[in-house]
Amino acid sequence: MHPKDAAQRARHAGFMPHFDEQTAQDLEFDVVKVLLLNHCHNPTTIQRAESLHPSIRPKQWRQALERTKEFLDIRREGKTFPAVGCEEIAADNDRLAIRDAVLDETGFARIRTATLTVNEVIDSLQGEDESFPNLCQLIADASSNLELPQAIDGVFDAKGQVRSNASPKLIQIREEGIRLRRTLNRQFVKELKRNQERGWLADTKEGFINNRRVLAVNSTHKRKISGTALGQSKNASITFIEPASTVSLNFELEMLQDDERKEIHRILRALTKQIRHFLPQLKITHQILVELDWLRAKSQLASEMNADLPGLRNAPNFHLIQAYHPLLAMQNTAKGLTTEPQTVSLNSKARILVISGPNAGGKSITLKTVGLLQVMLQSGLLVPAHPNSEMGCFNSILTDIGDNQSIENQLSTYSYRLNRMKRFLDVADAKSLLLLDEFGTGSDPELGGALAEVFFEELYKRKVFGVITTHYANIKTRAAQLPEAINGSMRFDQESLQPLFKLDVGPPGSSFTFEVAHINGIAPELIERAKGKLDGKKVKLDALISELQKEKNTLARVTDRHLKKELELERSKAEMAQREQHINERAVHQQSLTEENNDALHRGRKLQQFIDRFDPGSKNKPLLQDVQKYLAVERTKYLEAGAAKRAKQKAQEARAAKRRPKHFTERIKVGSTVRLRNGGKERGEVLKVHGNSATVLFGAFKTKIELEKLSWVAN
Repeated sequence: MHPKDAAQRARHAGFMPHFDEQTAQDLEFDVVKVLLLNHCHNPTTIQRAESLHPSIRPKQWRQALERTKEFLDIRREGKTFPAVGCEEIAADNDRLAIRDAVLDETGFARIRTATLTVNEVIDSLQGEDESFPNLCQLIADASSNLELPQAIDGVFDAKGQVRSNASPKLIQIREEGIRLRRTLNRQFVKELKRNQERGWLADTKEGFINNRRVLAVNSTHKRKISGTALGQSKNASITFIEPASTVSLNFELEMLQDDERKEIHRILRALTKQIRHFLPQLKITHQILVELDWLRAKSQLASEMNADLPGLRNAPNFHLIQAYHPLLAMQNTAKGLTTEPQTVSLNSKARILVISGPNAGGKSITLKTVGLLQVMLQSGLLVPAHPNSEMGCFNSILTDIGDNQSIENQLSTYSYRLNRMKRFLDVADAKSLLLLDEFGTGSDPELGGALAEVFFEELYKRKVFGVITTHYANIKTRAAQLPEAINGSMRFDQESLQPLFKLDVGPPGSSFTFEVAHINGIAPELIERAKGKLDGKKVKLDALISELQKEKNTLARVTDRHLKKELELERSKAEMAQREQHINERAVHQQSLTEENNDALHRGRKLQQFIDRFDPGSKNKPLLQDVQKYLAVERTKYLEAGAAKRAKQKAQEARAAKRRPKHFTERIKVGSTVRLRNGGKERGEVLKVHGNSATVLFGAFKTKIELEKLSWVAN
């Protein structure tokens, strides 16, 4: 089939076109699928995991992601929810659809468990439409069914056996069977004792042949016992004989067992007919359980990877915050190592990121992290990134990662890469995500670099989004010249000569070729000889880039020290302001207390004058008039003072609000850009928000600071 036809068919099915097996291997999506398979148990879930493929239909993977997130939240929050890993009932439903078919005991058990599980799911999600809307939508067509499990429980006991009281005839058959077994047992024991006393039995005395109890007779005495020989031991020293007195009883018991089987079959036929009416509901039950089991597997994988749901966009772009490569993080966790998170963003104004820097510095991991997380997202899997991240949708993801060769077609690495590039140029468009590792390598550096630059320009014209890693200086330079391309570099500590695995967006990075060689024990004289063989301008350029990065690291350390001092000063100023406020409050309180005491003293003197004027022998009418007048005046003063105080306070608040700068504290969240309110110019990234404080990364300096000391900065 022609590649374009195959892509068209994939697009029609909702699958991402051009996503081939090589891309899955390049991004290690095949390994993620294996991890997912470890959490799958039922056939449908296993089949889904094996055929998992990224989709270009946002509606499909949005719903899958939101349902998985809700299921994960239920588990994380410890809410009551049933285990949903029960067996599938698709085959049982198919059997029910056949008119005269009869379910067996295990089929009834599966249907009962499935029905009870869905009943519990419905009860658990009752009234949770706002908290778990997608899960509630999943069970919208289902309803609790108590009649079906009650009907099954009326036939089967707790061990899954048909109850004796399932029918009057079955009671009669089983009671007769009990009586017959007792008679058979007494008769056999009687024969056993008699022949044992005669010394005709072997040491084992008895055995079972064809479900019949037989005597173990020494072969020398076998003709002395009346009965039927049913077998011998390996050396023929023992003959197993069924006594003649029990033959008829065993035959009668077999007939009774046959009657029991027929009656049980009749009972199960009637029960099958009874629950066949629930077939439409059982089909819905099966669909719900299959989907819940799939959500269970995906949520367990998300827990294993510490994954979450980012914000979802429709446009082909992303802003990843504290993103991890899940496989690397799991591997490092198992070894007790830490994994550096990455913050990477691609948008219409910066759609191609060219990452340079030293080997083993994390360039490829950053590129793979971007690609793998995008594939996981569009496959309906939660991703290991901060939930404040935002991710969109790409119609194709194209990769060229690693040293691939085609043995079958006898292609070299460079020929293989040229074939991949030819294909990319045929299919790449404005909704493609291109991931190229070690772009342009595999041929003569100068000639290959020129061709790589042409490819880079052509891909740029096609409006693609991409992450590219390279050592070629001309690619770094071209990225700096193009308005919608940006450079980035992996940090390298030149003092310790160790990579820091952190991405800096902006300047290109040095490959630190000679520094890395020095780390690995290459003799200094050999390194100097190698430098002598290079174009002096190129050595100077690489040294300049290296020096710039060194100065940037030095500046970052100076900035860190400055920020530390600034934060210490901020804390000291806050303490001094708090102390000053406390002293002022005490002074105001003392002044207020003095004024209150003076007022009370004045009022006391006035009241004493009234008391002195009071004459018990007269009506004191003038005195009462003076008292009322005094009280009225005092009340008016009290009300006017209160109104003046409130007006003054309101005016002060208005002036303060007018003078107060807007810091937009409410906009601060993880990933926000902030600065200190005290006039600091250094910008930082918010890593975590906890209550009224936040953890902020200023350069390489990380600190915890109150939100009221930060200002939100628009990017």
